[in-house]
Amino acid sequence: MKYISLLLVVSTTLTFGKTTKEVVEFLQDISVTIKSENRYSKSEGSGVLIVKKVEGEDVTFVLTAAHVVDNLRSIRTVVDEDGGTRKVVEFKDAQVVKELVESGRRVGEIKMDAQVIKYSDYTHGHDIALLMVRSRDYGKVGARFYKQSDQDHIVSIGTPLYHVGSLLGQMGANSMTTGIVSQVGRIADGVEFDQTTVTAFPGSSGGGVYLTNGQYVGMLVRGAGENFNLMAPIRRIYGWAEESGVPWILDASAKTPPLKEIEAMPIERSGFKAEKDKSKKTLERVFTELPFLIKTY
Repeated sequence: MKYISLLLVVSTTLTFGKTTKEVVEFLQDISVTIKSENRYSKSEGSGVLIVKKVEGEDVTFVLTAAHVVDNLRSIRTVVDEDGGTRKVVEFKDAQVVKELVESGRRVGEIKMDAQVIKYSDYTHGHDIALLMVRSRDYGKVGARFYKQSDQDHIVSIGTPLYHVGSLLGQMGANSMTTGIVSQVGRIADGVEFDQTTVTAFPGSSGGGVYLTNGQYVGMLVRGAGENFNLMAPIRRIYGWAEESGVPWILDASAKTPPLKEIEAMPIERSGFKAEKDKSKKTLERVFTELPFLIKTY
């Protein structure tokens, strides 16, 4: 019986060769706060670091929810040389804040500007945005993404999960909560989500949801209270990456394109529904129906 007890202790402490403490420290290292401030509005949410080698340099990308940075978006009309007009979508920079933690205690923070390079609208699209930190060598480690051998990458109901995010904004930066996958395949506004019981607060939007071994399985984007929260599942994030022309962002073995090519990519898909003007009625529907967005305002 003594040997069985010892085996149980070891099995709960180790997760694929990593102790729980090591996994927690890793998740702290890859989690950041996203500050989105424009002339008349500001909000805070969460994000996850991805570090890629681009032309010999370490470049840091941040995966977050599109509704965290939507207030940075603007559309202006430009006149072409032939006299025609076209609409140009532009984004102001977001600010990425990384907490510095040693031995479980906060010892400082690093703030950097980041440009929005991919955006999928939260009312009609995937509600996913990809940022690129302007400073090189910002992140030291990046997220590790879950990928099953089956086509859907489905994480089973009942699977234990961690969430790390900026609960209540930067005040709650790098807060960790736990829960399980409580349902898969929830459909809201024609988009698929997975349901989870990980605790979330305003500011959790864009934060990662992980297996207990530290693998990223989804992004927290909606909440309805009482541990009823929705995440964009990793299988949908893989689909978004393919559609957006950035499959390399999730594949550690894939070669990253040159920096000029990355910066030249369209931020949004041409003709995407997000180009439509959002009426007050549409926004009211989004903010009053459940589940609701979980960024700070």
